Amino acid sequence: MTTASARWVRGGGLRSEASFRNALRGILEESFGVEVINVREFDHEGEVFGRPDQVEIDIIIRDGEMIACEIKSSMSRSDMHDFERKVRFYERMHGREADRMIVISPMVEARTQTLAGELGVEVYSHAEDVESL
Repeated sequence: MTTASARWVRGGGLRSEASFRNALRGILEESFGVEVINVREFDHEGEVFGRPDQVEIDIIIRDGEMIACEIKSSMSRSDMHDFERKVRFYERMHGREADRMIVISPMVEARTQTLAGELGVEVYSHAEDVESL
């Protein structure tokens, strides 16, 4: 793990994720006319986590295209399953299917990458990868 990666994890992964999310929102909205929405809804049926709980997901709208996005300091297989269930929950609640599902994380294991492919989730682990957005 690089020094920067270690700081990301130890130095408050959640704060780092929030900072990165806010920066990405600003760049996308101000420079590209994209709408970024942080959705927080309560899952009363326990569809996502197996028990009732709040579900948070970022939705990006671009020219009518809906992109579900997850930004995490690291992404495990269980995190990937959770993300996919969050997207399905959002789709069911809003009657709209995601055109793309995207995960942005500097640390994604190979097995998790494989799972992402099976679930139809695009994974971006390096800044160069995000250019296709």
